[in-house]
Amino acid sequence: MAIIENTISTGSAAFQANRDGMLGLIARMRALEERTRTASAAAKDRFHKRGQLLPRERVALVLDPGSPFLELSTLAGYMFDVSDADKSVPGGGLIAGIGIVSGIRCMVSANDAGIDAGALQPYGIDKTLRVQELALENKLPYVQLVESAGANLLRYRVEDFVRGGNIFRNLARLSAAGLPVVTVTHGSSTAGGAYQTGLSDYIVMVRGRTRAFLAGPPLLKAATGEIATEEELGGAEMHTSISGLGDYLAEDDRDALRIAREIMVKLPWDRPKRDEGVFKPPRYDVEELLGVMPVDHKRPVDMRQAIARFIDDSDFTEFGANYGPATICGHAHIEGQAIGIITNNGPLDVPGANKATHFIQACCQSRTPILYMNNTTGYMVGKAYEEAGMIKHGSKMIQAVTSATVPQITIYCGASFGAGNYGMCGRGFHPRFCFSWPNAKTAVMGGEQAAETMAIVTEAAAIRRGKPIEKEKLEAMKAQIVGVFDGQMDVFSTSARVLDDGVIDPRDTRSVLAEVLSICREAEARNPQRMQFSVARP
Repeated sequence: MAIIENTISTGSAAFQANRDGMLGLIARMRALEERTRTASAAAKDRFHKRGQLLPRERVALVLDPGSPFLELSTLAGYMFDVSDADKSVPGGGLIAGIGIVSGIRCMVSANDAGIDAGALQPYGIDKTLRVQELALENKLPYVQLVESAGANLLRYRVEDFVRGGNIFRNLARLSAAGLPVVTVTHGSSTAGGAYQTGLSDYIVMVRGRTRAFLAGPPLLKAATGEIATEEELGGAEMHTSISGLGDYLAEDDRDALRIAREIMVKLPWDRPKRDEGVFKPPRYDVEELLGVMPVDHKRPVDMRQAIARFIDDSDFTEFGANYGPATICGHAHIEGQAIGIITNNGPLDVPGANKATHFIQACCQSRTPILYMNNTTGYMVGKAYEEAGMIKHGSKMIQAVTSATVPQITIYCGASFGAGNYGMCGRGFHPRFCFSWPNAKTAVMGGEQAAETMAIVTEAAAIRRGKPIEKEKLEAMKAQIVGVFDGQMDVFSTSARVLDDGVIDPRDTRSVLAEVLSICREAEARNPQRMQFSVARP
């Protein structure tokens, strides 16, 4: 056994400052999530009056009672709907996450129809595409609860129309991969959005509420002069008895969700088995994770102390401890599940890059999933490091990350700057899952470094032209650059852009990792099978 020794003084001023800072960030995150729930719940009376359930009530009923639900990308679109931080409602107009439906682990996606009638909000497309990608990579059936006004035409952008086609392509890809797409169309599914319903394997419609058509009554009249009611054009009774689009006719939302669950019951699909294995919890209090990480990324931290607070028995077998010591690699278990961990106590140097490359290859050989805990300002720079081959050895590490054959999971824990983001399996390298702690920072470099770099370049250009250096303009430029960088590097900016799968409380790290490791293990065990059913429609 290799137990990590505790070096954290929980009574120190630094620990308390870290803890207070982290709790403040967590409170801000939770307040934004609650704002979205409140905005949706404000439609409760309207929904209930017409016999409908609110979107989150639908999600709760389709999931198995008491089962975990890993909600994803809750901050998507923050500050992109409106620029007022006090009024922005994040979430992208979508509730999405991984949960258990009739004993089957599924990706569940629901239009948040309590907000703007379920119209896609900024970054709603990106969020939808990401959860579809996760479903495909992790071999998860896809359950979608549809009620959407479609795109907001007042914010129409041609690129959203073109990129939005990927949503429908992905539904076809899921089905082709043998992953059932089960859809409950609770309300509107209009125009291009009608294919969200049409490209499903099993379709449940609600009497008197479902509306699925390529052109609604106003557009139909404008385009052809024909006059028809919504029910005649695309109601549930028409589609389940005449067009054949709908497979099941439900009396109301509850009945529709019951039918969806019955469909899942009948599927010949492996149910996740409860792991009865015996494992030991960490030796140190999970609450201490709040004070381990400094909010200021410039302050040093020993990442072993973070690891010790979420792995089994705080038992960490370190790999190559004396070689490239700023790069930490080692083996551990989380709720009995093996995992390799790579993290940073500083910049990546040549020995550290070589060690990480070797460790990644060893994990692939033993089929061990890898966790990357980003806490680095990047690869080392300078004459000595260039002569030592930093580019060459950093490239080998990046290639090993790219070519890895095991599930890779990334958590942004501190800084994730420059090419260090790439070598540590940042979002651009398609980790299986990617989460952030609330204090994380992601950028090509720090704002101050960017500003100083541009100041040096600007001064040199002025000297070459023989012009005086205007210090006031130079300082104003530096301040502007720092503002631009600092305004985009925190998690409230990066997660808003769906550059991770969500921000998690550090205290939830163990439970989140245990869940995603189980998901990855089940996906690896499941052959790329095609389910024995036909999706062809008459």
